[in-house]
Amino acid sequence: MKVLIVGSGGREHALAWKLASSPLLDELHAAPGNPGIAALGQCHPVRAEDGEGLLSLCRELAIDLVVVGPEAPLVVGLADTLRRGGVAVFGPTRAAAQIEGSKAFAKDVLEAAAVPTAQRLAVARPPCVVKVDGLAAGKGVFVCHTQEELDAGLRAAAALGGELLIEELLEGEEVSLFAISDGERAVALAPAQDFKRVGERDTGPNTGGMGAYSPLPSLEEAEVEELLETVHRPVLAELARRDAPFTGLLYAGLMLTADGPRVLEFNCRFGDPETEAILPRIESDLLPLLLGAATGELTGEVAFGDCAAVTVVLAGGDYPERSDSGTPIDGVEDAEATGALVFHAGTARQGGRLVTNGGRVLAVTATGDDVGSARSRAYEAASRISFAGMRYRRDIALTAAEGHVRS
Repeated sequence: MKVLIVGSGGREHALAWKLASSPLLDELHAAPGNPGIAALGQCHPVRAEDGEGLLSLCRELAIDLVVVGPEAPLVVGLADTLRRGGVAVFGPTRAAAQIEGSKAFAKDVLEAAAVPTAQRLAVARPPCVVKVDGLAAGKGVFVCHTQEELDAGLRAAAALGGELLIEELLEGEEVSLFAISDGERAVALAPAQDFKRVGERDTGPNTGGMGAYSPLPSLEEAEVEELLETVHRPVLAELARRDAPFTGLLYAGLMLTADGPRVLEFNCRFGDPETEAILPRIESDLLPLLLGAATGELTGEVAFGDCAAVTVVLAGGDYPERSDSGTPIDGVEDAEATGALVFHAGTARQGGRLVTNGGRVLAVTATGDDVGSARSRAYEAASRISFAGMRYRRDIALTAAEGHVRS
């Protein structure tokens, strides 16, 4: 099979790394890709939002399957363009991708499907959560415990533009649960937990994600299946009822509250950086599942090993306010020599030198027999990498490693 991965971040590098091990794979391509992906396949200078350009590339290369990484191209209809051109796509249509593209739409779907979620609030009063309705690269949610935080959140949300959604503030353990779907059937991946705030102890502004770990000690396999039955399958049925069947990766952001699970949000693609922590734990071939979902013939399950994985994101010094560009990066090979995986999230080649090219620059993942050992190995590998201004959280998966539940 010839596979094209669309995107240029750490999630796409992780997908490329995993699919490269499939015995079904003949050729791996990416558009636009990144230096990490270029070591696994061929990268092409076509933007992820360029639907017609990607369709032409698929025809030129005789691509059998396109796997779309980022949300923005899906929300504007990339999968529709490619499918109309006869290309199999792992990723939802524009109509189904509104589950992420519009938080108001997602809330309507959840309520119609009778899936437990945070209550809408008519008035913004602390404590509450302020959400920007449209896409905001993971930075459009503001958790407000005090009036001061609410005032700041409303200002920041207004600066992003669009409609706002006000919800109750839920307390509990946060979980990311991915499910591969062909529009009818759904297969769960292992749950993960990500760390959205830029600073230790969950302080500072929201980001796209500063790290993740998998599995969660608090969620057994039976509980994961129960979540799939309670959350994902009713939503898939509701989307199908609306003539917007969802094919691809349906990602539920959940809060496990004292009153049971509640949906915080839905995303229409693999999460980043959870993908970098989940895929290294998969022992089975992922490619047949992605192809089955894309062609409406999803069968089988995903086999996970007993190991744990921890991912630490290395970001630029001014992230999330601004990205970093052109700063030389050292130590990636040294980090990989420890046995860790280093996924390129925002890098480029400049005169043969690896340099920064984004806010989140690298995602370092290590596995171990448990979260504690995986965490130690991930931080050991991360310590070998350096670039001017580099920052990372030092408390990723800390409470899980100590045997406590993070809330």
